[in-house]
Amino acid sequence: MDELEQLPIPLLMWYRENARVLPWRSDPTPYHVWVSEIMLQQTRVAAVLGYYARFMEALPDVAALAAVEDDTLMKLWQGLGYYSRARNLKKAAGQVMERYGGALPASYEELLTLAGVGEYTAGAIASIAFGIPVPAVDGNVLRVVARIAGDEGDITLPATKKRMGQALQEVIPIGEPGNFNQAMMELGATVCLPNGAPLCEKCPAASFCRALREDRIGELPELIRKAKAAYNNLLDIKKDEVLENVRQCMQDVHQLASESYNAMALQRQADDYFVGKREAAKEASSLTELDAMITQLLGYKDNICRRMEVMTADSHSQLLKENAPAGMSTLKPKKITSVRRYD
Repeated sequence: MDELEQLPIPLLMWYRENARVLPWRSDPTPYHVWVSEIMLQQTRVAAVLGYYARFMEALPDVAALAAVEDDTLMKLWQGLGYYSRARNLKKAAGQVMERYGGALPASYEELLTLAGVGEYTAGAIASIAFGIPVPAVDGNVLRVVARIAGDEGDITLPATKKRMGQALQEVIPIGEPGNFNQAMMELGATVCLPNGAPLCEKCPAASFCRALREDRIGELPELIRKAKAAYNNLLDIKKDEVLENVRQCMQDVHQLASESYNAMALQRQADDYFVGKREAAKEASSLTELDAMITQLLGYKDNICRRMEVMTADSHSQLLKENAPAGMSTLKPKKITSVRRYD
């Protein structure tokens, strides 16, 4: 990953000019960095700001967090979601009080032993609060690395994450590890965007970014394994739904046909249609296509059922006319109600 060797200087220069002003950056104590990083998991910065301010006002240090009542903690966290994060914060605060006298340990390895602290959070605390040169690798950072280095590895795989983390370890500035990690996060969050077009014209790595040079920004990073597995799982579920609709529609049509006059031709026509949809569903590769099939199936079934009802009513009327005594008015045939829709 030769491109990464060119990154530190232009990245840090860009960060000094473009870093967002955030409260935990303005006062990066270990406690502030820790709480902010936990809050920012799965949550946007803008949503965290108010919660962070209220949390720090109520629980200004590790001791206060360790001693807080659960109800109070949950009220402070209410609206952020993922409540296990709050529970782990309190549990880890207790561990810090018991093991380290209330001060978070200045060791990446020891930070990893705390409840709810993974490799990324430990790297962020260690580098930002303690100046320890270790990378903090999250989704934003993986995306930036994949594009700059033109790395085609699937970033959902642990092996890819480990390899990229090792590459960053080789280039992280010993004198500014915290700023470097925050700059990588900032670049991924504000410039090297995951959705839509990245703002390459604003990127400090544009002159040596391999993905930009090779016109592969839209292809990287790879999210093959988990993304495809998740999508295929949704496809299988939707296919099962279509097949169940086919089965139910055929059953409904057969039931109505058995109660109708001269409906066998319509039943055979419907069977051919339903069998065709069943086979098409098995080969479908799009959720949109499968959703459309369900709508088509139900619409077709209702149309066939209405035609059977009309045919039966017409046949019934004709029979009554043919068999009615002279001068006697025919009785109005009883309408056969349509069978229920299968939703």
